[in-house]
Amino acid sequence: SVPGTKVELTVSCRNLLDMDTFSKSDPVVVLFVQVSGSSEWKEFGRTEVIDNTLNPDFVRKFVLDYYFEEKQNLRFDVPPGSHSALSGAQDFLGQAFVALGEVIGSQRGRLERPLTGVPGKRCGTILLLAEELSNCRDIVTMQLCANKLDKKDFFGKSDPFLVFYRSNEDGTFTICHKTEVVKNTLNPVWQPFTIPVRALCNGDYDRTVKIDVYDWDRDGSHDFIGEFATSYRELSRAQSQFTVYEVGWWVRVKARVLGLHAGTDPPLCLQVLNPRKKCKKKKYVNSGTVTLLSFSVESEFTFVDYIRGGTQLNFTVAIDFTASNGLPSQPTSLHYASPYQLSAYALALKAVGEIIQDYDSDKLFPAYGFGAKVPPDGKISHQFPLNNNVENPSCAGIEGVLESYLQSLRTVQLYGPTNFAPVINQVAG
Repeated sequence: SVPGTKVELTVSCRNLLDMDTFSKSDPVVVLFVQVSGSSEWKEFGRTEVIDNTLNPDFVRKFVLDYYFEEKQNLRFDVPPGSHSALSGAQDFLGQAFVALGEVIGSQRGRLERPLTGVPGKRCGTILLLAEELSNCRDIVTMQLCANKLDKKDFFGKSDPFLVFYRSNEDGTFTICHKTEVVKNTLNPVWQPFTIPVRALCNGDYDRTVKIDVYDWDRDGSHDFIGEFATSYRELSRAQSQFTVYEVGWWVRVKARVLGLHAGTDPPLCLQVLNPRKKCKKKKYVNSGTVTLLSFSVESEFTFVDYIRGGTQLNFTVAIDFTASNGLPSQPTSLHYASPYQLSAYALALKAVGEIIQDYDSDKLFPAYGFGAKVPPDGKISHQFPLNNNVENPSCAGIEGVLESYLQSLRTVQLYGPTNFAPVINQVAG
């Protein structure tokens, strides 16, 4: 799966057991992640040890990839920090089990759980705070133009375009964007473009962004006009200088470039320099200028943002009880359940429902069936409540839905045809 986002977990504990004789405990929290599809737990990481406290607030965070479509089970063990691993029940301060979705789905991303695992003793609580790493989720839309660029073509003007490079920690540069080519002009206006901040500067607002200006040639041997350097921070500061003019588009562009609007500062204007020309010519000034016409920043909203904003997921179940499924007593039927395995419908219900329920505050799920003859009169129904309660078809949690499904399977007669439109209309209404 591709992670939708990265989530940072901050951990605190309150009222831990005091296992030390002459001082308080020195706790550490160890995070284990359950391997998908198995009962195996793998250590993911651990916090620092905080000496002599029963109410630690750990500085070291856990950063996890969050997958909405998966049930991500977490286990937090709290051993004393003086031990590198759990050495026995006498050294154990407690543990807690939680799904990552529960933390994210809780109010303001904060979840408090009691610690357990030490018989006959109250182990205190663990507090979890989930925060999405959002420093690189911004996207930038900007537009640039140039003025008086060097003429490179013998029979005409230049065909300029820009190439953006992000600086790396080792001093090298990585290309991150190219503009389109504007033909036969020394005063090009490029189209606005959008780029993620992480691509432009990897989230470091002061990291150098180098921009090269080229004259396009058909054979690919583009002529270098010049270069200039800036940063995300410099670009973003310049956005406060933009002014909207109630005139034609081209006049507005020219006014911005030349700073003609009285009472405002001119927009950010950067000199395009050609190092070779600068070395050879004493009177060399520049090879033109590039002006920032517009710059805006938006955050790319994720699923976590919607959940934090109060979005709840409402989950309604509709199960196919048509005869095309086969007799429930036959192993080929989708309704068949062996003593060792749930039916295909029940497995699908658990796989989806156990994830969805973390994002539904009341965990009450309407559940229907369709395509069966239902008691007491044996009429065909395409919208019958699994719990046999027409006024309130909601079941308590996924376990409640499963229980009602199994009960209905024993009382209805599989029939047909396959018609789930009534259920869709009911839910949509």
